[in-house]
Amino acid sequence: MDAGFRRVTVDVQGRQVTLSNLDKVLYPATGFTKGDLIDYYRGAGPVLLPHVESRPVTFKRYPEGVRGEGFFAKQRPPHAPDWVRTVRLPSPGSTMGRSTVDYVLLCDLPTLVWAANLAALEIHVPAWRVDDQGRPTPPDRMIYDLDPGEPATIVECCQVGLLIRAALAADSLVSYPKTSGAKGLQLYVPLRPERPWQDVHGYARRLADQVARAHSDLVVSTMRKPLRTGKVLIDWSQNHPAKTTVAPYSLRAREQPTVSTPVTWEEIEACRRPEDLLFGTDDVLRRVEEHGDLFAPLLSPGQSLPA
Repeated sequence: MDAGFRRVTVDVQGRQVTLSNLDKVLYPATGFTKGDLIDYYRGAGPVLLPHVESRPVTFKRYPEGVRGEGFFAKQRPPHAPDWVRTVRLPSPGSTMGRSTVDYVLLCDLPTLVWAANLAALEIHVPAWRVDDQGRPTPPDRMIYDLDPGEPATIVECCQVGLLIRAALAADSLVSYPKTSGAKGLQLYVPLRPERPWQDVHGYARRLADQVARAHSDLVVSTMRKPLRTGKVLIDWSQNHPAKTTVAPYSLRAREQPTVSTPVTWEEIEACRRPEDLLFGTDDVLRRVEEHGDLFAPLLSPGQSLPA
C-alpha cells in the first residue's frame, strides 16, 4: 500500500486520533493535500477554537477534494470517537427526516484534527452559543455578510463595509471585519447575549436598509438578483438563528485554499485590488504570528444594542 494512504495514529493533546490518506490532494490547482489541511488546522487551532467554542458546528466536507462533490454535515458521524462532544438540538424541516440533530462541538484541538481528517474543509457556526445544559442562548454577535454582484468585487465590499462601520458607530457600536475567504467581506459586532434574536435580526435589517437607501448606487439590502449587478448586497439575514456563517480562520472550498481571515480597518481602507485581501493558509499563520488574533475583541464582553 502506498505510504500516503496508510492509516496512522497520532497523539493530539493526549487524545489518539487516527488519520488516513494524508497525501490525497484536496486542492488540485495547488497540490494542497489532506496532510496540509490537518497541518493548517493544527496551527490555526489556538486562534480558531475560541471563536467556535460552544457553537453547534456545520461542516462542509469534500472527501474527493474541491473539484468533487461537497456536502454539508451536521449530524455527528456514528464512527466518531467517544470524546467528540455533541449537543442535541431540534431540527425543524430536516430533509433527513430527523426531529433532532447531534451537532459536534469543536471544544479542543483533537476534535478539530479529527474533523480535518474527514476532509471537513469549511467550518460554519451560528451567531449564538449553547449553555452548559445544551440550551441555545441569545446571540452574542451580529453579522453582516457583504456579497458583491459582478463586476463588483471585494474592493466595493470594503467601501460598503466602511459605510456600515460609520452607521454602527453612530449607535456606539464597534465592528470588526474579516474576509469571507471567497469573494466578499463580513463584519462582526460583539454583543452581550441579552436580547432575543428577533431584536438583533430586526436591528441588522433596519441598518442595512438605511445604508442601502443612502447609497443606492452601490448597495442593495434585498436578495433579488436582478438588483444586485455591480452592487454589494448587505446580507443581514445571517442573524436568523437557523443561519450559519463561515468561522474565522476556516478554509474555503475554492480553487485555491483561501481562508476567511480577520483583517484591520486600515487594510480595508487600503484595499484597491481583490488580491489585496486574499489570504492562503501560510499567509494566515504568518499573520497570526505577527499580529495575534485580530478577532480577539469578539471574545470579550460585548456591547448592547440601542434600546
